[in-house]
Amino acid sequence: MPVFLLFMLVSAGLFLDSSEAQEDLSKLSENHRKGVEMAVEQINSHQTIKSVFLFFRSLDKSEIDGGFGVSYPFHHFNLKATRCPKGTKDPNPTKCAFRNDRPLIDCGICYKIYNGEIQNEPKPYIHCIHKPQLTQDLLNTRIDHCKKMSYTNGSPSLLAAIKP
Repeated sequence: MPVFLLFMLVSAGLFLDSSEAQEDLSKLSENHRKGVEMAVEQINSHQTIKSVFLFFRSLDKSEIDGGFGVSYPFHHFNLKATRCPKGTKDPNPTKCAFRNDRPLIDCGICYKIYNGEIQNEPKPYIHCIHKPQLTQDLLNTRIDHCKKMSYTNGSPSLLAAIKP
């Protein structure tokens, strides 16, 4: 009986862990969610990845409003391996339970969004690495890269135009 009770508690904990992560993804702004989807797609496309990785939790996020429909999101988050093999159609945490025997992947991304679409220029920056390999130097490099990204909104605003 105690073994059954322990099994039920562990199972309930795994379910809560999975559902909480999915709720966090649904609570993200549309701009941040698009970035997470871009990173998940990139990670899951690597040949060395054997199981599907999904969004696990946000660690830090911000967004600069550039005006005229332009914004510059930054997002630091974790991805976690699931029990679903690579190639699973429509993976989600309720169908693909998270694994606790694999390290998290730590991701930092920044990109430009114009009218709800991620732009190719400047090139979106996606830096993801297994958590045990993450160093403070890598974190600093990631943050510096996002700070130094040259974001331009194109032409100057109408207020800067000079009448001929």
